Amino acid sequence: MMTATKLADLQKAALAQTAKAREIIEANPDKAPSEWGDNTRVDYDTAIKAAKDLLDQIKTAKQDLAILDQAKGLAAEIGEPAVEDLDVQGKQPIRERVKALGLQVVESPEFKAMLKPFGGLDAARIPEKARIQSDPIGIKGLFVGGTDTSAGAFVVNEQTGIVEMLGRKELKIRDLVSVRRTGSDTVEYVEQTAHTNAAAVVPEATSSAAPQAPAGTVQADLVRDPNGGYKPEGSWAFVRRTAVVKTIAEWVPSTKRALADVAQLEGLINDELRADIAEAEESQILSGDGTGENFTGIRNWSGIQTQAFSTDIFETARKAITKARVVGRVNPNAIVVSPATAEIIDLAKDLNGQYRYGGPQSIGPRTLWGRPVVESETQPDTDILVGDFSKAVLWDREQTTVTISDSHADFFIRNMVAILAEERCAFAVTRPKAFVKAALS
Repeated sequence: MMTATKLADLQKAALAQTAKAREIIEANPDKAPSEWGDNTRVDYDTAIKAAKDLLDQIKTAKQDLAILDQAKGLAAEIGEPAVEDLDVQGKQPIRERVKALGLQVVESPEFKAMLKPFGGLDAARIPEKARIQSDPIGIKGLFVGGTDTSAGAFVVNEQTGIVEMLGRKELKIRDLVSVRRTGSDTVEYVEQTAHTNAAAVVPEATSSAAPQAPAGTVQADLVRDPNGGYKPEGSWAFVRRTAVVKTIAEWVPSTKRALADVAQLEGLINDELRADIAEAEESQILSGDGTGENFTGIRNWSGIQTQAFSTDIFETARKAITKARVVGRVNPNAIVVSPATAEIIDLAKDLNGQYRYGGPQSIGPRTLWGRPVVESETQPDTDILVGDFSKAVLWDREQTTVTISDSHADFFIRNMVAILAEERCAFAVTRPKAFVKAALS
């Protein structure tokens, strides 16, 4: 049972821990906490933690004493039987003692008078159709839920599970590129660098004369009879390239108590970490600069085409489509623009002041010259990217995983955990000329 003596013992122990922490600070007057030795810092943290734990116990003890005092005051007001009962209840948990205060009601004259027609407190049965109503039962010192020193101490705020996170950009680029799987840390692929199409109509041979080699020439310099029906030889050139698997990762700290007390926090962290990884992935695919462990993104890939600004965004985009078709030999399947550029397209008007694309009433996907316009916050406002995005490939080595551990730094002794999310993937543009970066000014 909680007593004033026990409360005093808790206060004495808490003051001893704060004194210990103060002594550590005074013993190191010229050093910041970050410069303390490992043992000193552990001693300080241990003292502070013990003091905080004791403070929580002190607060609980004060609340317990307040409730007991209030309960005994009410019992004394009711009469001797309730006082004796509370003395016995003092050995029970606080929550059970508060429940037993219903004795104030059942021992009250008003309650007894209500049951008197049916045999009093020993009534075996009250008829189903009987109408009963007591006079108001006065209870001194009403237990209310709005204060921590009364019944409110047992009111637990409801966790609805609805948490409004900060907004995120819409991710589009991964859905455009080719996504494949790999079981290795390095992916090799073959890129064609040249193609000579020598195909031609060949007449039927009218001569069986063998090729002649002039003196001093090599076999490749044989002179063939034009009437021999020889077929023209084309040529292709290839180069073997590699894409190295890179790791995209992020971690956040949390306390074990937070994970245990709020079951949904773990799920929220997992979802948010995965979203962070996905945002970083899109940025790398589109705009990675290739330095260090960064991808070389499409916009910075060597060999992609460029288109200078011509009159307006519409004419410039059309010229970029032509380059992708004629030089890149692809049919562009998307035009990636920034939100600001998408706004320019939507607000464009003709000479009559009419919106070119239907204005705010238009329904359906946005297109430009028959190609889907994909809006991405990762794309800069300075240009647009036209191309066949299937010619950019993302190889998934390990899809996003989340790991939780207390092995980071001193997290074990601080009841903290590190929550780590990471994915491993490789990226390459397999046909650079399939893309055209078109300037907007």
